[in-house]
Amino acid sequence: MDLEIRVIPRAGRSGFAGLREGALLVRLAAAPVDGAANAELIALLAKTLKIPKRDITIVSGERSRSKRVRIDGVDRERALAILV
Repeated sequence: MDLEIRVIPRAGRSGFAGLREGALLVRLAAAPVDGAANAELIALLAKTLKIPKRDITIVSGERSRSKRVRIDGVDRERALAILV
C-alpha cells in the first residue's frame, strides 16, 4: 500500500501528529541532511508497525517534505489505525 506522508524535520522529538490534508503528519528529530530524516522516517514506521525496514520504501519525495511511502505486508486501514 502507498501512504502520503508530510514530514516536519528538526522537531523536538520524533512521532506521529495525525492527518493533515489527507497525508500522515510525521515529526522527525533528524535534520534533512545526507538522508538522515528519510532513514529516521523508515525506522520509525518499521518500529511502530512492527515490520522490517526492508518492507518500507520511499517511492517519491526523497528530497521533499511531502513523500509517498510504499509499505509491504500491511493493509491501509490497519496501518492508519496504528499510526494515527
